[in-house]
Amino acid sequence: MITIKTQTFQYLITLAQNNNRDWFLDNKKEYETALQNVVSFADNLLAKLQIIDTSIPNNLTGKKSVMRIYRDVRFSKDKTPYKNNFGISFSSLGKNGNFPGYYIQIQPNNSFIAGGYWMPEAAHLKAIRQEIDYNSTLFKNIIEAKKFENYFEELSQTDKLKTCPKGYTTNNENIELLKLKSFTVFHSFTDEEMIDANIVTDVTNGFTLICPLINFLKNAIQ
Repeated sequence: MITIKTQTFQYLITLAQNNNRDWFLDNKKEYETALQNVVSFADNLLAKLQIIDTSIPNNLTGKKSVMRIYRDVRFSKDKTPYKNNFGISFSSLGKNGNFPGYYIQIQPNNSFIAGGYWMPEAAHLKAIRQEIDYNSTLFKNIIEAKKFENYFEELSQTDKLKTCPKGYTTNNENIELLKLKSFTVFHSFTDEEMIDANIVTDVTNGFTLICPLINFLKNAIQ
């Protein structure tokens, strides 16, 4: 079974300490070795995920799913050119587009899986809020299921509105859910878990729990 290798974590640690173009180019072979490890890991996950979620395209590959390590520094005060992690993204649109999907980050002491819809565009956000308002029982059955709560705890509260969204009132029984601007969950993994032989199975189990949330969000916007 494919795991994340200790050498891949070590590469990311060293990259974070030497985040410049000269070092990166001098150690390009080590980068390519680490990248291939992540691509193989992504291929294994993808094969499992396509069974769980049949909307994931058959022509999607691990290589296509791994995100670029190069940072977009145009609007950032931090001008370091490279990310200190590998990211893998899966959705019905592949890895591109703002759409409900699955994500895994590989980073020393900060690896995690996530899923849902991060910061949906205005029309999608409106549709999701409407669907939650109309079908709150179904939505809460997903996010309040015991296994889901034990694994993820709660939906992300980042950037949550302090006031009611337009068209809703404070006496709406689901107002705290309707104030959300993202509908995502995440679960952390230790480095030891990431290099363990069971990691593909463990991540697959997490994605299985996320899938009903993904389906709800996709149904809302389609």
